[in-house]
Amino acid sequence: MGVKIIAEVGCNHKGEMDIAKEHIRIAAVYAKADVVKFQKRNNRELLTEEQYNAPHPNPRNSYGDTYGAHREFLEFSVDQHGELMEECERNGIEYSTSVWDTTSAREMATLKPKLLKVPSACNLHFEMLDVLANGYDGEIHLSLGMTTHDEEEKIVSFFEERKRANDLIIYSCTSGYPVEFQDICLGEITRLKNSFDGRVKGVAFSGHHLGIAADIAALTLGASWVERHFTLDRTWKGTDHAASLEPDGLRRLCRDLRNVEKALGCKAEEILPVEKVQRDKLKWRERPVSATTATA
Repeated sequence: MGVKIIAEVGCNHKGEMDIAKEHIRIAAVYAKADVVKFQKRNNRELLTEEQYNAPHPNPRNSYGDTYGAHREFLEFSVDQHGELMEECERNGIEYSTSVWDTTSAREMATLKPKLLKVPSACNLHFEMLDVLANGYDGEIHLSLGMTTHDEEEKIVSFFEERKRANDLIIYSCTSGYPVEFQDICLGEITRLKNSFDGRVKGVAFSGHHLGIAADIAALTLGASWVERHFTLDRTWKGTDHAASLEPDGLRRLCRDLRNVEKALGCKAEEILPVEKVQRDKLKWRERPVSATTATA
């Protein structure tokens, strides 16, 4: 399997279905990503009453008078997620979503997407992880931002005990928006591979940085999936836009990852066909000694 690229729309659709569908079409047709991913929350379950009724910590990015109202404004229903899944099918791209609570995990499992994602914030929510392990048959992707090594082991062991680690993709991730280059820590990909190769299905990379250079390096270190936030306009209101790629950035990411992946192989034969013509024309060879030269 070649590298797979996830365009993480999240809530960058601003609560508007038309904008969400435009993200799908651009990611599929223009950028040629493999997956478009959204987010699903049950905000009453996820937030305490105090959190729900508190003001947004950054009012400039808020879509409601309270944090709960803000989150509800950006939330799509199960039926709307089904509509997004249909739009993905029409455009030849996989649909997925992150799930943040047990209700959302159960709801999204009913749509039967090929993969569901556990965000870093929820990777120790073992009740929700159990819902996915026992009630969902697809791949379970899980980010490891804000997670200790002991917690990583606990998570992987949890899925091993339920015979689901062979469907588990774990992501190297730094939880910041955006992340400075010194905090991307790509060496974590190597560490995760050394720790969990053979125990999980794969190791991946989820980036919240600027540009696409680090993603290429992640591929060379063995990341089998690359996930990046995606927006139509980085200047829009919202917390994730600044750490997202715009359409041409996503297109370049998909192009460069696939081209670099092609370039990473070893030669199938010592002299490639493309080299043979040049070898015949340019390669220096020892000249046979002529009779005249030999008697001179």
